[in-house]
Amino acid sequence: MKNHSSSFVEIRGLQKSFGSVQVLKGIDLSVERKEVVCIIGKSGSGKSTLLRCINGLEEFQSGELLVDGMPVKSSDANAMRALRQKVGMVFQSFNLFPAMSVGKNIMLAPQLVKNMPPEDAKVLAEKLLKRVGLAEKFDSFPHELSGGQQQRVAIARALAMNPEVILCDEITSALDPELVGEVLQVIEALAKDGVTLIIVTHEMNFARKVCDRVVFMHQGFVHEVGTAEEIFTSPKTPELRSFISVNNASLSE
Repeated sequence: MKNHSSSFVEIRGLQKSFGSVQVLKGIDLSVERKEVVCIIGKSGSGKSTLLRCINGLEEFQSGELLVDGMPVKSSDANAMRALRQKVGMVFQSFNLFPAMSVGKNIMLAPQLVKNMPPEDAKVLAEKLLKRVGLAEKFDSFPHELSGGQQQRVAIARALAMNPEVILCDEITSALDPELVGEVLQVIEALAKDGVTLIIVTHEMNFARKVCDRVVFMHQGFVHEVGTAEEIFTSPKTPELRSFISVNNASLSE
């Protein structure tokens, strides 16, 4: 049964360990439809693991994780198939298929998962490439593109499934600094279009500009949650104050 009163993504008491190392220590978080949530925090605080639990790439040991009222069960193939229709993911390392053209990379999932006819998939891929500013790259191969262009193709590929939420995991950290802006611009446009986004990022200015709420994770917990204004201008805890001052120092260098 779907519970329509709850948030679109609902996480309660989520715990995840790798062997004896507990990475998520009881996460409570909810995300509404059309909300843009940025997750910040030091390396190792559990940010990427949390995203991978939301889209079923990691199995968690305890707690509850619901997307659109349906429990995420990575051991259940049918549940995962349904989840993949709702949740798109853009990875740090692009993950494009190198032997396929850019257009074919985008056409693949709609054809495989949604049985979309090839001609419809091609029209969709062309439309999405235009949306991310790469209309002329349909027949190019990933190795012919810059990192920023590859990441924009990866975003188009995630959009091809028409997901209800897109998870972005440090999508600019593998890019040269001068290419970061072109990728963040695409994400900003998606936010304006009302796409639900959960973004793990170390780009503080971007988080401040685009996000409805910012989640600060620390040592496997959600340590503070607030609007960008609250988090960046009046952090409540010493841990967040320290994190922000370190990041501000690196921004002003």
